[in-house]
Amino acid sequence: MKVLMTIGLLVISNIFMTLAWYGHLKFGEIKFLSNLGLVAIIFISWGLALFEYFFQVPANRIGYEGNGGPFQLVELKVLQEVITLVVFVVFSLLFFKTETLRSNHIIGFVFLILAVYFIFKK
Repeated sequence: MKVLMTIGLLVISNIFMTLAWYGHLKFGEIKFLSNLGLVAIIFISWGLALFEYFFQVPANRIGYEGNGGPFQLVELKVLQEVITLVVFVVFSLLFFKTETLRSNHIIGFVFLILAVYFIFKK
């Protein structure tokens, strides 16, 4: 159960973080957001990032073996990075139609999966 809670919370946190980091790049297509200045965009992104922490901190506390969770610290970090990349790929393909997934990206993801395998290998 802690494994699923940790992964679920990390997915949600990464959705908010991806929106905070890259969502503002689409503001120009939204009429009421298109004329915002950089400071306003920073504050909007900062607000989204706050929600990221509401999910990321509990995920790490629940998942960390030092708190009774199933993951070592390195495992938590690698898991978070892979989730970040998966969320980013889905986001970029859904919201940025000009982006494409090329063979070199797929090869890179295969290496990331191998990294996860070796990090979690006992």
